[in-house]
Amino acid sequence: MRRRSLLFGVFSGVLLAGCACSRLPGKPKPGPEVPRPDSVLNSAVLYSENCAGCHGVSGKDGPAMDLSNPVYLAIVDDDTLRDTISKGRPGTAMSAFSRKQGGMLTDEQITAITRGIRERWGNSSALAGVTPPAYTVTVTGNPQKGEIVYTTYCTSCHGDNDKAGPKAGSVTNPSYLSLISDQGLRTVVIAGRPDFGAPDWRSNVPGHPMSEQEISDVVAWLSSHRPAQSGESNTANSSFGAMH
Repeated sequence: MRRRSLLFGVFSGVLLAGCACSRLPGKPKPGPEVPRPDSVLNSAVLYSENCAGCHGVSGKDGPAMDLSNPVYLAIVDDDTLRDTISKGRPGTAMSAFSRKQGGMLTDEQITAITRGIRERWGNSSALAGVTPPAYTVTVTGNPQKGEIVYTTYCTSCHGDNDKAGPKAGSVTNPSYLSLISDQGLRTVVIAGRPDFGAPDWRSNVPGHPMSEQEISDVVAWLSSHRPAQSGESNTANSSFGAMH
């Protein structure tokens, strides 16, 4: 009887020790200790790790396009957002993030980022009752007429002769134009940069929104100031896509 009691005590001690060990701090849990990078599908985490450095923590105040701008999100569709994230924009600072293009993100993660941007900052009523200009160019721009458009709508803020204006920097500066494509220029003209106080196409001259033709003309004129890269003409350089 005493022997049985002793064996029972030893057995109980082993069980208690096992339970205690299972609660020891630092003991690995089942599964990988660190999630696989391609298993992360939280849109906020993906945005923070891949986009915030250029577009800003809150989608604004960064060197790249203001993604929190509801006007921008109203004129760009999800396919374009996904394509931009996936393939980047050659000739600009926007690199490709898709694994198929040499990046680190899966198609599912890129879709999650796109959905997160839309859910966080999109506003379906941003352009209620308004027909905005097309996101991509629909009419050929005339650089000569574009200079007149620039004088009418832009010089009051951006100045002229490659000098900064009273409210904003020069957009004819060669260094600036080397970092932005024609589509990028068009996007900013249409959507503005509210984070920097730049109005959209409706408000440069109150009561006189810019037309499709005027937008194309001023982009063509700005593009004509872009310095040609080695082995390229301005025309070839201007064909690159925008950051957005």
